[in-house]
Amino acid sequence: MNITLAQAETVIAAAKKKAAEINTKMDICVVDAGANLVAFARMDGAWLGSIDIAMKKARTAAWFTMGTQDLSPLVQPGQSLYNIEHSNGGLITFPGGVVLKQGDEIIGALGVSGSTVEDDQTVAEAGAGAI
Repeated sequence: MNITLAQAETVIAAAKKKAAEINTKMDICVVDAGANLVAFARMDGAWLGSIDIAMKKARTAAWFTMGTQDLSPLVQPGQSLYNIEHSNGGLITFPGGVVLKQGDEIIGALGVSGSTVEDDQTVAEAGAGAI
């Protein structure tokens, strides 16, 4: 099962709401379980450079079926997945990418970028909580 457009739009709305609450502007990407784009939003004034980052965070979370926050420690120098971010056309392995689940099933992923990684993660979690 994959995320529907209606669900993706709900996720984006929740992420945008949280971003506004914490006074930041975000690029927000939702992909299906196969990492295919379903929906994208760029809040007015959000960084252009964060468009690609949000998309890569979403794809990374979908491809590895884990949040980028959980992947981050595994890619540090000396760890088993060091340099993996150079695979698959470029991955993003710092916080802001989360898997989206319906029950126990992964239906997609969300990538958020535009502020600190802490803010990105907060907004991503808020978006994911809308499912």
